[in-house]
Amino acid sequence: MPPAKKRKTRATAEPAEEIPALNATANETAAPKDNNSNEEPPLAEASSSSASDAATKAKERAERFKALQARAKTGAQKNLKEATLESQRLATDPNLLTSLNRKSAIASHNLMKADAEVAGEDFERKRAWDWTIDESERWDKRMKKKDNHRDDQAFQDYRQDSRKVYKRQIRDLKVDMDGYEKEKMKAVEKAAASGGLEIVETDDGELVAVDKHGTFYSTADSTGFVEHKPPKDAVDRLVKDLQQAEEARLKKRRERMGGNGDDGDVTYINEKNKNFNQKLNRFYNKYTAEIRDSFERGTMI
Repeated sequence: MPPAKKRKTRATAEPAEEIPALNATANETAAPKDNNSNEEPPLAEASSSSASDAATKAKERAERFKALQARAKTGAQKNLKEATLESQRLATDPNLLTSLNRKSAIASHNLMKADAEVAGEDFERKRAWDWTIDESERWDKRMKKKDNHRDDQAFQDYRQDSRKVYKRQIRDLKVDMDGYEKEKMKAVEKAAASGGLEIVETDDGELVAVDKHGTFYSTADSTGFVEHKPPKDAVDRLVKDLQQAEEARLKKRRERMGGNGDDGDVTYINEKNKNFNQKLNRFYNKYTAEIRDSFERGTMI
């Protein structure tokens, strides 16, 4: 009897099935390697482009930094130049410079006068050649007015002082001629409409306003001014003039007190305390000047 054939069991069949699976796994692992080998060039290109962008940005930053350095250098040079000029201006006394210019002008005038006398010429006539008649008359009038003003500086009485203030205010007053003409035409039209003013044309074509009842032009008994309402800018100008007058009065008062040995601010409570403060100022003002200036400027730490 022949031997029975052995049946294949599960254990003997599994190795045969694993071989194809291993082959498939090997193929799958080999396939990604091929894909990676195909994808390597794009990664290289991306890295090269990022390196070029970084180099460009670094170059731009370097250029901006150089521009800022140049700007800082130029600003420092300008600041040094302005500081030098400012120190020169502070070192130069304007009063001394004005005095030197005046002395130079007087010396040149005396030299020209001496040369004219040596040559036997009229100095005033020779100097007048450089000016016209109108300019010479205006100059003489101006010098005469200046001399009169110099003689009129002393206090005489309150009426004279008020007259000087009034003349100064009139000199500084700026008249609005356009507004004046508009108000004038409005008043004329109103008076003509009410019948108090008659417009008459002369033979040469000129229009003349005739006040029939004598009420158009103001007199000492007129009360029409009480109805006038000034504009806001005129009120502001009046307030500004009053403030300037008050500031000038206080400035003169401080100067007068300074001339009497008092400074602008009252720092004493009686005469004895005033003398003590003056003694302190004589000894310690030169040491505390910078501190006091800092307090006044508000820059004290």
